[in-house]
Amino acid sequence: MSDTDGKKTLGLGGGRSGQVKQSFSHGRTKNVVVETKGKKRVLNKPAAGAGKGGGNKTSLGDPSKRPAGISDAEMERRLKALQAAKAREVEEAAAREAEEKAREEERERRRAEAEAKEREEREREAALKAKAEEDERKKREAELRDKKKEEIRKGGPKKDTPVDQAAVEVAAARAETKGVSASGPRKTDRERDTRNDRNNKGNDRGNRRSGKLSLSDALSGGEGRQRSLAAMKRKQEKARQKAMGGSQRAEKQSREVQLPETIIVSELANRMAERAADVVKTLMKMGMMVTANQTLDADTAELVIEEFGHRSVRVSDADVEQVIDQVDDKAEDLQPRPPIVTIMGHVDHGKTSLLDAIRKANVVSGEAGGITQHIGAYQVQTESGATLSFLDTPGHAAFTSMRARGANVTDIVVLVVAADDSVMPQTIEAINHSKAAGVPMIVAINKCDKPEANAQKVRTELLQHEVVVEEMSGDVQDVEVSAKTGKGLDQLLEAIALQAELLELKANPDRAAQGAVIEAKLDVGRGPVATVLVQNGTLRKGDIFVVGEQWGKVRALINDKGDRVDEAGPSVPVEVLGINGTPEAGDVLNVVETEAQAREIAEYREQAAKDKRAAAGAATTLEQLMAKAKADESVTELPVLVKADVQGSAEAIVQALEKVGNDEVRVRVLHSGVGAITESDITLAEASNAPVIGFNVRANAPARNAANQKGVEIRYYSIIYDLVDDIKAAASGLLSAEIREHFIGYAEILEVFKVTGVGKVAGCRVTEGVARRSAGVRLLRDNVVIHEGTLKTLKRFKDEVKEVPSGQECGMAFERYDDIRPGDVIEIFEREEVERTL
Repeated sequence: MSDTDGKKTLGLGGGRSGQVKQSFSHGRTKNVVVETKGKKRVLNKPAAGAGKGGGNKTSLGDPSKRPAGISDAEMERRLKALQAAKAREVEEAAAREAEEKAREEERERRRAEAEAKEREEREREAALKAKAEEDERKKREAELRDKKKEEIRKGGPKKDTPVDQAAVEVAAARAETKGVSASGPRKTDRERDTRNDRNNKGNDRGNRRSGKLSLSDALSGGEGRQRSLAAMKRKQEKARQKAMGGSQRAEKQSREVQLPETIIVSELANRMAERAADVVKTLMKMGMMVTANQTLDADTAELVIEEFGHRSVRVSDADVEQVIDQVDDKAEDLQPRPPIVTIMGHVDHGKTSLLDAIRKANVVSGEAGGITQHIGAYQVQTESGATLSFLDTPGHAAFTSMRARGANVTDIVVLVVAADDSVMPQTIEAINHSKAAGVPMIVAINKCDKPEANAQKVRTELLQHEVVVEEMSGDVQDVEVSAKTGKGLDQLLEAIALQAELLELKANPDRAAQGAVIEAKLDVGRGPVATVLVQNGTLRKGDIFVVGEQWGKVRALINDKGDRVDEAGPSVPVEVLGINGTPEAGDVLNVVETEAQAREIAEYREQAAKDKRAAAGAATTLEQLMAKAKADESVTELPVLVKADVQGSAEAIVQALEKVGNDEVRVRVLHSGVGAITESDITLAEASNAPVIGFNVRANAPARNAANQKGVEIRYYSIIYDLVDDIKAAASGLLSAEIREHFIGYAEILEVFKVTGVGKVAGCRVTEGVARRSAGVRLLRDNVVIHEGTLKTLKRFKDEVKEVPSGQECGMAFERYDDIRPGDVIEIFEREEVERTL
């Protein structure tokens, strides 16, 4: 009886049957038939109303699952917006695809044109070459034909001649033009192919088990390694060259190798297109054991270049600046530009006030002490429509370099002279700067509204300096003006416009920009900022430039009104942002093509400046070094550290401080810079025991804390007068006091006495003045100074007294000196220390 008893297996129906083996104790087993069910699959049912009545109506979904407050109309509007966005994305993708396809077609077209042009060029060269060969062949055939005729005319060839040599040569020439060798190359090629096949068979037998044998190769009966694809390509290339007759070795090219002052061996090999190992081998043959990374001098490198058959071209480090060489502009490219007018004159003669009256601004109210201490650049639009660029220079004596810089970049100088003060030292200096720069001058006699004004006196005093105004039959224009009332301003602008018209100022705006740095500073929020006056070309946002030892990329251009502009043409002053460091005032700005060129030029200039400073500071001989050290022994130095707001002010302060001092004391500027006082400045000042001078700048918080901890003095100034006066006073304190002598009396020695315990005592009579105990004395014998010292005792009778008046007798004894005789004269004097000043 079976386990199932003929009954069917229970199940849910629809499943798949299977068997499971069950194990019991005592080794009994049983096979059980089971039924397996398939997994439940959930199919996406179509929407209930998809086929009913709502053919083109958007399904709004279950209202219970919507966010709160969303109506059917809003839901429908959102769905329509979503569909529109998807449709727009599809259109944009299609447009992008079409645009990309158009670009690809354009690229293919250009590539096909370039290939067709190149193919035409090759075909033309091949045709010219074939024509030249054909002409040469015809020429040779004609010569051979003439030679054959000549031989026939002489009696014909000998019968025992086996081969007609002329015919052979003609056939050879004809065969060469057709690309077939006349000496039977087919047999040679066939023999070579047979020999290669035979060698290949031998190689196959010898190399059957060479290489790595894998299990798959052994089972599949493979014959070892197969020829690689690269080897097949090389073989085909060789066959192609052989068929085209190019099997001969290519001729070595001779190159021009640029050779700097020093060059690395590997770089030299790279420039010659030679292997570095070959260059090292050549140098070793010359007796130099070098590696590929060692440096060679120019002479050795030139020998190596000649050894390899190339030509050397010597270049210098200064050649990097050739990219900014001046290019003469064509006359048709030049366009009129506004004149650059520099206002110069003595301090407090009203230069800035006059410019404020022209600009209708008020700059002078914001200046410390009411004096200008840096160059200001402005652009003014006159009522007639003319544009003028003004430079306002300071008039203080310390700003000589600023006035010189203003005179060098200007077209017209306006010399401002106060009618109540006449010609002063800085007025004379401004005249000299103007003459040195060779620019025309216009004299503006200011402050004519004052009762004590005397314009005629100004004109007369200008004659002493070879400035002859028009009223005195000269060629220099003069205008009486008043910045306060506005008198004469129109006449001054007309005079400037007339002078500019005579100069015919022109520049080319369509070229790389070139300009001069008027002023530079380090701004806290914007970094290094330079005020640049564009002299030629147009400076645009994004231009890469080099200025002095710095370089940068124009990040922003700001005009004199504080507005951002995209470009600045000739004669336009702008502030330039984007410099990697603060340039020197007076540096020239040049626009270059690439950032690499700018960086290379800046690095070269920086290295050249370092070398120049090192050469200037180094003593040439040991004697000069010792002499300098000996001279410095008696000189006391006052070290200072200067930080200013702009580069021009820092330069002027350093020049003013270097003039302070004499042979005994001098001021040494440890460091001068632009920007706020930092912690590194405090560290330097502490190491040198020097004060820190801040001109229109302040110390940041870490610097103030460090100064308080280390005891470093920080002094702030906003007027250069006060700064120079305080430094002079501090330097004067280092001077040794001057000692002055005052003679107070004379005494004659009448007799000399020997006193036990005291020594020799001189009995004297005071003949002139008074004798004091505390005074100094000199012993004169025959009007020659024998001894100088002090008194040990001064007695009147038996009493010690402080002084003895004239006509009385007294006793005197010298401190540690006894060689006194009757008839000697004692000179009595007092010393006084007087403080010296610079």
